[in-house]
Amino acid sequence: MASRSLPIVVVKPMPKGTPEYEANRLPILAALSKNIPEEWYLPQELIDNPPRDVSNIPRTCGLLNAEELEITENYDATGLAEAIAARKYTSVAVVKAFVKRASIAHQLVCCLTQLFPDDAVEQAAKLDEYLAKTGQTVGPLHGVPISIKDHMPIAGHKSSYGELATTYDDDKDCLFVKILRKAGAVFYCKTNQPQALMHMESSSHFGRTLNPYNIQLTCGGSSGGEGALLGMKASVLGIGSDIGGSIRAPAAFNGVYGWKPSSNMLPFQGMIRGAFPAELNVLPVAGPLGRSLRDMNLVTKAVLDAEPYREDPKLFPTPWKGLQAPFSRKLKVGIIENDGFIEPQPPVKRAIAWVRKLLSDPKYKDLVEVKDFQQYKAAEAFDKAFRMFLPDGGAGVLAILEASGEPVLPLTRWFIPEGSEMKNASEVAVLRQERDEFRTEYAAHWNSQNVDVVIGPCYVGPAAEHDTARFWTYTSFWNLVDYPGLVFPTPIKVEAGEIYAEDYEPLSDQCRIIKQEWEAGEFERAPITLQVNARKYHDDQLFSAMAILKDILNLP
Repeated sequence: MASRSLPIVVVKPMPKGTPEYEANRLPILAALSKNIPEEWYLPQELIDNPPRDVSNIPRTCGLLNAEELEITENYDATGLAEAIAARKYTSVAVVKAFVKRASIAHQLVCCLTQLFPDDAVEQAAKLDEYLAKTGQTVGPLHGVPISIKDHMPIAGHKSSYGELATTYDDDKDCLFVKILRKAGAVFYCKTNQPQALMHMESSSHFGRTLNPYNIQLTCGGSSGGEGALLGMKASVLGIGSDIGGSIRAPAAFNGVYGWKPSSNMLPFQGMIRGAFPAELNVLPVAGPLGRSLRDMNLVTKAVLDAEPYREDPKLFPTPWKGLQAPFSRKLKVGIIENDGFIEPQPPVKRAIAWVRKLLSDPKYKDLVEVKDFQQYKAAEAFDKAFRMFLPDGGAGVLAILEASGEPVLPLTRWFIPEGSEMKNASEVAVLRQERDEFRTEYAAHWNSQNVDVVIGPCYVGPAAEHDTARFWTYTSFWNLVDYPGLVFPTPIKVEAGEIYAEDYEPLSDQCRIIKQEWEAGEFERAPITLQVNARKYHDDQLFSAMAILKDILNLP
């Protein structure tokens, strides 16, 4: 038995629930702790007095040996799969390295909900045996450790929707997990997400997940545990879900790639138990977060090559060429400076200037045409999306929390304001009509500007301070119109002393609030990413465009 409890950095305490609720949390937290041996515990002094940036502590703490550091830091998933196939590393050695690093990362940023090293090592050992006997891999992800968001079922483990009372024992894999496992992936942990899955802050009954680069900031949500684990280099590839920005915001806040496909392309089957009211008008999607563009392509191809539409009738049969799809003419790229609703904070403006400068270089004039892109009715879109997310007025969530004694967290209350009411069938139908009319208008607006893809902000700034990520305008817009979006890293990080331009004029009351939050906060070291979007079901074209852009922008 450990002489001390698992140490976890806490920068802002979570609200307390009833005594019964707090008691019922303990076995779940203990189940995670028992899989992290005490010899991997960080010094209590470090936990009590952490630096603002904890991202490099796994490298410097002395708990990881040279090979473990090399495995966890020097590869993307594609490279790691190649190294395992070439027998440079065994699958067992790779998964053990990531289990250990994830255990360290969790103490610093509270990113895990479950850790299952025994299952992972057993699975990896079978893959090593198969490779030794046959000389072949089982698939393109042979031996690659993959982390996964807590709500996604994995056989033999638990899942939840970010509330204690929605904890379930799962006896089978969801379809996405089933396909990846068949492709050789090794699942070793599950990661934190928000209460009710609808925040841009991953705070739940498991605790509050922090941003590795600045622990006073959020990791994002709802796939925030994935983003933080990747930011700590304790995962090489993760699977998240997105209905309002839940893959892209965590990717953005943690400086990694995140890929939200169009709806009904990658399988979502089995990821949510029962009815999910928001799906009446806005569909959730599943997708990867990772270290490289080619890894986003690798996962998409692996899943689509398995022909998931044969098992999930919601899906369209979608052949995938991705990065190998040729773009036969000059690429027309629109640049979004702001969406007409909220002006981005200064480091995001620097990132936009960075991408514009590189793409406008005369030496690329035969490859790329850069155009200004004016976004369409962003404030209206933000209002529509939020009304469509809550056709039941949040009644189901609030009833679950009340019954279990779990506290309603601040961003849950913001998302489900007082007075929210359940809509009837006619009212939901009206929302759908509004959605479809807006989508038709937007298609015409896009066509009028004659672009193939657009590049713009993913969020109004870098990662937000805790409990303040309220304005999802730059991500939820693309869910409303159902356009695919890819987040990619830039070399830009927040610097001390950055200020708004002298000629700044607020575009809205929300815009004024964002400026005030910037001036009152401390965001140093936070990474900045950007988002590229294409028309609905032009996912393949988005990747063929990125094949051009990645070399110009020098992206990993």
